[in-house]
Amino acid sequence: MAHPQTHRSTPRAAEASPQRSLMPVLWAVLSLAIVGFVAYHARMGAVSPRIANPEVTGVPRPVEFLFGWPHWLVLHQVGTVVMMLTLVALFVQKWRRYGPHPYLLMVLASTSIVWQDPIMNWAPYAVYNPQLWHFPEDWPLVRLSPTVEPFIVIGYSTFYFIGPFLGANWILRRLQARGSENSVTWRHPLVSLALLLFVVGFAMDAVLEIFLVHTGLYIYSQVIPWGSVFAGTTFQFPLIWESALVTAVMIPAGVLVYRDDRGRSQAEKIAQRLRWFRHRPALATFLVMAGFLNVAYFVYGAGFAAIRASGLATAVACPYPFPEAKVYDPQGYYEREGAPGPYFEGHWNTWMTAQPNGRPTVNPVKADGTCKPDRA
Repeated sequence: MAHPQTHRSTPRAAEASPQRSLMPVLWAVLSLAIVGFVAYHARMGAVSPRIANPEVTGVPRPVEFLFGWPHWLVLHQVGTVVMMLTLVALFVQKWRRYGPHPYLLMVLASTSIVWQDPIMNWAPYAVYNPQLWHFPEDWPLVRLSPTVEPFIVIGYSTFYFIGPFLGANWILRRLQARGSENSVTWRHPLVSLALLLFVVGFAMDAVLEIFLVHTGLYIYSQVIPWGSVFAGTTFQFPLIWESALVTAVMIPAGVLVYRDDRGRSQAEKIAQRLRWFRHRPALATFLVMAGFLNVAYFVYGAGFAAIRASGLATAVACPYPFPEAKVYDPQGYYEREGAPGPYFEGHWNTWMTAQPNGRPTVNPVKADGTCKPDRA
């Protein structure tokens, strides 16, 4: 029978070595190097001709964001910098104290899936505000993002692991403390944790993303009308689809760090089967975590790719809030609804979207320069 997160208090710290004490320093140096690289290549605005609308000067906004406050992007980006500096500092401190603790390894593993973010922006039509600090729009992989690939996504670990796991694990502990040893939470702790991660993750994602969409960080340019909220408006959000699918990453992230009555996490137990890394248990554990999370993230993307290929995401975000960029319209739904162009289809818009010939030619419902709610 598993124990609710029994902790090994001293063995990890007692195994400290000079080599291990160098690891947090190396991670800190690597983090600073990444920050420096990002700062050097940072861009703002729709710079590339691939997405820039030559007919628009400045950054007019046809819709007002939350409370009419114009500084949401500054708050989000500065907040991300502060959060990441705090996270790196805590990571270094905890590593020096506990070594390669499963929680710390999961922070790294959940950050490692950031490389997939352009793909996962493409799949659900996540169009980011071009005024965010972002990578050059024409870089390989980066250009899969409908508009820009922002730096703000570096905070993946707080979203996919830290937030959902802390919340779900806290609830699980309380339920176990109140229940008998024959209760479901004691007999099936992993299943219980997975269910709690789904509920907590769903709620957390819904609240956070609806807030971010309303503050102009990004939009879902196309959604399935059913199961979405605010469909047909700038602030539409695929509630059932996004908030459910995103837990495909949160659940394995939380379950893999759950520890049994011997203090071993599920990831550590799986890692023991990797014969090539028997003398590198921390590396093996990290590889297990990173492997599971990368596959899980592909599952998330595959779900939205299927929706995309089905053509069911017919509700478009009207009005399109980023006129300094061309309207991302891979299936012609914006043009059909009378939204003013110019339009562009982006990358991966042939067989990946079940459109062998690319973006179709459509006739607007009413070519008066207005964008109307979904009519499908």
